[in-house]
Formats: sequence, C-alpha cells, structure tokens
Amino acid sequence: MRLVVAGGSGFLGAPLCEWWAEDGHDVRLLTRALPPGESRHDSGTGVPGVTRVGWRPDGSAGQTTAAIDGAAAVINLAGESVADGRWTPARKQALRDSRILSTRTLAAAIKSSANPPRTFISSSAVGYYGARDSTPLTEASPPGSGFLAEMCIAWEAEAQRAAGPTVRVILLRTGIVLERGGGALAKMMRPFRLFAGFTLGSGRQYVPWIHRLDWMEMVRWLVDTPEIAGAVNATAPHPVTNAEFAHALGRALHRPAFIPAPAFALRLVLGEMAGSIITGQRVMPARALSAGFHFRYPEIDIAFRGMFGDHS
Repeated sequence: MRLVVAGGSGFLGAPLCEWWAEDGHDVRLLTRALPPGESRHDSGTGVPGVTRVGWRPDGSAGQTTAAIDGAAAVINLAGESVADGRWTPARKQALRDSRILSTRTLAAAIKSSANPPRTFISSSAVGYYGARDSTPLTEASPPGSGFLAEMCIAWEAEAQRAAGPTVRVILLRTGIVLERGGGALAKMMRPFRLFAGFTLGSGRQYVPWIHRLDWMEMVRWLVDTPEIAGAVNATAPHPVTNAEFAHALGRALHRPAFIPAPAFALRLVLGEMAGSIITGQRVMPARALSAGFHFRYPEIDIAFRGMFGDHS
C-alpha cells in the first residue's frame, strides 16, 4: 500500500518509513528540501521503497493534494521539537506554526483529494492534558491549560478538519519516546555518564513514556485497525514517577541517581519550559489496551533492558 509521511526524516519518522519500505510498501516522505511536487527516490530503499516529495506546509493544499491522492494512509509527524530552546515568544510561535500550518495543509489536501486516504494519523502530545497530579488520565479526560495544552487543542482541531464519510482521523497523543540512539533519552543519559544522574523537581511527577519500537508498532497497528478513530494515547501502560525513571535509568547504566535538580534552578535555566518538566501527567493508553494492542515494553525496566542489556 502507499503511505504518506510528513515529518518522516526525524527520530520517529525515519525508522517508521524504513520499516514500511522493507515490508514492500510504497512510502512517500513529504519534505521541504525539494520544490513542491518534485520527487526523488531514496537509493537503497528498494522498490517501491521511499520517495521524497516536495511540499510547502503553508496552510493551503497546493500540490500536496497530488502527493496524497490514492494513499492508504497519511501520517503527520511534522513539527519543531519543543525541547530545542527556551520558550521565547518567537519560539512559541514557531512551535505552534510548525504544527498548525502543516496539519492544516494536510487536512486541506485530504478534503480536496479525489481519492482521499482512509486513515489520517496526526501527531498530538500528552501535553494536551496539561499539568496534573497523580490521577490516571485516559483519552476521555478533559484538556488542561497552559501553552502546551492550548497548542495541542488547536493542533487537534486542525486535524479533525480532514474527517469525512470515508476518512477517519486518529489524534496520536504521544508521551516521551525512548530509544538509546536519540531523542530525549540521549540527552537524559549525559549526566549519568558523568556519574551525576539526577531527578527533576520533586521527583514525584509522573513521566508518560513509550519505547520507540512500541510507538512504531502502534502506528502500524492503527493503520490496520479501521474501527479506531479519535484520540489515542501513545504511552506505555505503566507510567513512572520522575524519581523512579531516574533510578531505573541509573540501574541500566550502572550509575547512581542521587542529585535532585531543584525547581527554581530548572526555571532559571529553561524558563517557561521548566513547567512542563517539573509537573507531569499519569497518562494511560486506555484505548489501545481495550482494543488489544500488545506492548513489547510495558514497564520501564524492561524497556531499558531491551536498550542497554547488561552493558552501559
């Protein structure tokens, strides 16, 4: 089948595209590195493999309609990383625009397509729930407040524009995706390598996490599970507190986790972004579990053993 992925060059999209290509699917990766409509096949990805297609996520359908016409599914992973810099007003606007405009473009392209995809999986984040206490949160829980929550609400509203009689929309509320080779975990490992592992803030806030392989398998499962639509939490079924997370990582790396990073220091260094780190959410993947999705890495120690084995 033909699959279109926006944001397919990053930590999540690149291995997902490669996996689908290895299974013999026709993968179209939307990229701003090429002029709109121009395409270029990635050598070494086989046939049909991965083909990069130029697009402009400016909020209008443009030539993106031709790129998605006839696809089985469109996967929207576009958006700048929230962790790459302080949340200045300009940075917050860039974070919001990179998500809203790309999603608006894809939704408009789907609506104008003669042969629209049956499935539109659009990224969202657990930031939708805002800062919460230890109360378990499911897809039925109401949204929170603050910058991340408000951005996610607007982001999901843009994705819902694509819904139609033959098009289902899935809002994938993703937690912290873990894999040894990159993403958030690569940054978390640095202080442990220096024997200075730490917990953040009080350490009691919950960390909604998921192993990257489980995230990839969930996306593939959602494409093949037509009865599911709406919000889906892409998080492991056993969230942990920040202190538990830090100690599990310390065990995996054979390093101690004993230095607390106080809230005031985080706010001094990170500014407003610190609020999303020192508060958390106990997010549960209720819909995936009820529909029978199987997690390979349901617990944090199992996940870290899978990544690090007996070596650090």
